Amino acid sequence: GGVWAGGRGGSPAAAQARRMKGPDELEIVAFERGHFSSYSACGVPYWVGGAVGDREQLIARSPEEHRARSIDLRMRTEVTGIDVAGGRVRARDLDTGEESWTSYDKLVIATGATPLRPELPGIDLPGVHGVQTLDDGQALIDTLSRTTGRRAVVVGAGYIGVEMAEAMINHGFEVTVVNRGKEPMSTLDPDMGRLVRTAMEGLGITMVDDAAVTAVLAGEDGRVRAVVAGDREFPADVVVLGMGVRPQTALAEAAGLPLGASGGLLTDLGMRVRGHENVWAGGDCVEVLNLVSGQQQHVPLGTHANKHGQVIGANVGGGYATFPGVVGTAVSKVCDLEIARTGLREKDALRVGMRFRAVTVESTSRAGYYPGASPMTVKMLAEERTGKLLGVQIVGREGAAKRVDVAAVALTAGMTVEQMTALDLGYAPPFSPVWDPVLVAARKAAAAVRPHTV
Repeated sequence: GGVWAGGRGGSPAAAQARRMKGPDELEIVAFERGHFSSYSACGVPYWVGGAVGDREQLIARSPEEHRARSIDLRMRTEVTGIDVAGGRVRARDLDTGEESWTSYDKLVIATGATPLRPELPGIDLPGVHGVQTLDDGQALIDTLSRTTGRRAVVVGAGYIGVEMAEAMINHGFEVTVVNRGKEPMSTLDPDMGRLVRTAMEGLGITMVDDAAVTAVLAGEDGRVRAVVAGDREFPADVVVLGMGVRPQTALAEAAGLPLGASGGLLTDLGMRVRGHENVWAGGDCVEVLNLVSGQQQHVPLGTHANKHGQVIGANVGGGYATFPGVVGTAVSKVCDLEIARTGLREKDALRVGMRFRAVTVESTSRAGYYPGASPMTVKMLAEERTGKLLGVQIVGREGAAKRVDVAAVALTAGMTVEQMTALDLGYAPPFSPVWDPVLVAARKAAAAVRPHTV
């Protein structure tokens, strides 16, 4: 039987399936549209920014390594059609233009997500860059090395936007971030997003909020010279798009496969596409169950893509595995500011009809008297009356972001904030105050949902 795979979830799926079944039992064919296989897309902003010195460090497995494991990996080959009824896929060799059909017994779809690139005048001008793939990263690095001007405009202030703002600062650019929202990081509540904006301004970044880009202007040399938002122009020698992504599921939709509200493929616990016995999907092209809200959502992260791949590979290879869902954990940084979130924001909890209390505490990363202690803000949401933890957001300096993992485990376990206050966390003055910031928030939340609690 043949397997078709591509993208972040596809490579682990192929590798796991191969571990389960030898080449005589399972033939694996994989199609990859780009020049590179099995790389960390999450690492691209850090390579562009200079923290990662060499592109090769981001590549987990080369095409040769895949082929050595009897995975027939066809690079620079784009799948152009899926015939579910006929059990075959149509693919085009991008170098020769030749198209051909390949039959399958089992199909894995891992087409990933595509960056939002609105159809605006000038959006395709030289000097305007997305940063989704290694090819994108290389193109941006080439532009940065050629550009004499030092003004960068980043469009969007989500994870990619703030990471690329840092990358541009590292290259010595004056950075302006144009953001459609009221505050950066819409994955946070606005009060926590405001902390991010203040810190970014402190780093010398110009933040422009509540501004929708309407056009990109060209200079006399035909390259980008400015970004237009409303009645304002922002001069730009390079423009980086960080406006988020959407699932790349046009092929799947054309094949009649089921999509959810955000356009991602819908699967069961084993990552099988719903209603289709021999089709699986994973990575950024699927919707996943949020265990806290009980709703399907699109959460494009490498952690999930790799887990999906493991689950799919096990199932395709004749074993059994499931992916139960996510709690929505994500971390990021811009220079020395760390940003973390898990669970529900206030608006998520309101949307699913939950009654909750939100508390915010200021604490420090270490004992206040220990050198290097830095402030952090922790916001916690707990359900009214039950006291069940619903979400945590943290903004701070060194040592802030990974503290969210305690909350991610508590959410997965369905703990109450009162139960959290008794957690036996690691303590010594270099690592935390005697009450860890997450537990300080849990105490305050416990008092808020049950007024008689100490």
